[in-house]
Amino acid sequence: MRLIDSVKAVGDWFEARLQLAAPIRETMEHLVPRETASWAYVFGSAALTVFGLQLVTGILLALIYVPSGAGAWNSLQVLNHQIELGWFIRALHGWGSNFMLAIVVVHMIQVFLFGAYKFPRELTWVVGVLLLLLTLGMGFTGQILRFDQDAYWGLGIGASISSRVPVIGPFAVKLLLGGPIIASPTLSRFFALHVFVVPGLLIAFVGVHLLLVLKLGINEWPMPGRIVRRATYVKEYHELTQKDGIPFVPGAVTRDLFFSAFILLSVAVCAIYFGPFGPGGQPDPTIIQTAPKPDYFFLWIYSILSLLPPEMETPALLIGPVIGLGVLFAVPFLSGEGEKSWKRRPIAVLTILLAAVSLGTLTHLSGYSPWSPVMDAWSGEPIPAGYLKGRTALERQGALVFQAKQCHNCHSLGSEGGQRGPALDKIAVDLTPDQLVRQVIQGSGNMPAYGKNLNPAETTALVAFLESLHPAGQAPAKDASRGVESGGARP
Repeated sequence: MRLIDSVKAVGDWFEARLQLAAPIRETMEHLVPRETASWAYVFGSAALTVFGLQLVTGILLALIYVPSGAGAWNSLQVLNHQIELGWFIRALHGWGSNFMLAIVVVHMIQVFLFGAYKFPRELTWVVGVLLLLLTLGMGFTGQILRFDQDAYWGLGIGASISSRVPVIGPFAVKLLLGGPIIASPTLSRFFALHVFVVPGLLIAFVGVHLLLVLKLGINEWPMPGRIVRRATYVKEYHELTQKDGIPFVPGAVTRDLFFSAFILLSVAVCAIYFGPFGPGGQPDPTIIQTAPKPDYFFLWIYSILSLLPPEMETPALLIGPVIGLGVLFAVPFLSGEGEKSWKRRPIAVLTILLAAVSLGTLTHLSGYSPWSPVMDAWSGEPIPAGYLKGRTALERQGALVFQAKQCHNCHSLGSEGGQRGPALDKIAVDLTPDQLVRQVIQGSGNMPAYGKNLNPAETTALVAFLESLHPAGQAPAKDASRGVESGGARP
């Protein structure tokens, strides 16, 4: 009895200062329509449970992970092979991410089919869309932190996509990469995004989402003929909960607890059976025989881009997402009243079916349509003899660097070589020496940065060779500003 009295005294002391008992009791006892005590309403709670798992496992991983170009890959190897159960924590975190996204998507489909986005829950839907985007952001940033070959090249593709955004493209790339190349500052930024920024926003929006659910109530079962009218809905919902409502605890929470426990068990089983995701080979920008693929929830985008003609990539990347998000945000405002039951909303059902079939098909096709331009060369293919005649010793040395660093795999000379990058037969006409140096060291678009893979002597020799690549009788490009400055300096 003394122990119980002591615990009660401590609890009373905290309650006198925090005064949390009343809000907690109100939350637990708030009335919900009896029909919502159903398996169809368990996905929101399950998503919140998996998010809690992600927070716990993420904190444990952050204690070991080293967000640097030199330490990231090695720290994951330590987790996989040296830290006791480190592989299991990584696997829980990785599979938890997949389960969380899948549950959020299913939850949004259920909300859409049940008309739960209609008046007065428009803002609840909008916040849900933002939560979906943040969950996708968590998945993307988490894949980059693996920093293996796929992550390196995948980030290069992501940077290339960002660079196409009008006006802010170059700034967006520097913001993502932390500089001109993918290096330690890049990982530091993605680590901050994955560990602090995106989870912080998720916690904030989850709080807003739960507050809206408590204030506006859980959507009633969508009975055919139950019409939503702005003038009368709130009154009708209140009458329904008073007449046929049950407390959330224990009336409606039981199925949520069972389903959440089942999901946690499923995540653990997948973690034990399949293990963690990667990392694969260490990132190396000189190894371009790779077709990086994102995790499964981005494969449909990958497939679209791989199947589109190259000239359609940029419009699809810049216009498609804007239209898609605009439609999602506009749904509750364009269809805020009327029938809720999916049985009387055939267009809504057909929309979900069409989306599911399209996404499933595109995800399947992603295994057959790699997003990579034609590349039919290899590093041992010789440089045509005509490009070596009359060259200086330095330019010949640059040709050897060109060969050794596998530049021929991506770029052709005299129609011989890869098609991944532009032909270099007249590159000296298009780019000045300074621009060539920047292109080689910093990279651009889909071309990786070779700044850390070439020493100064190799860079000088390679650029000298590239400067010699211009048609006979056509002068190479020069920096016009330097010409003006030198001209102005003459007496």
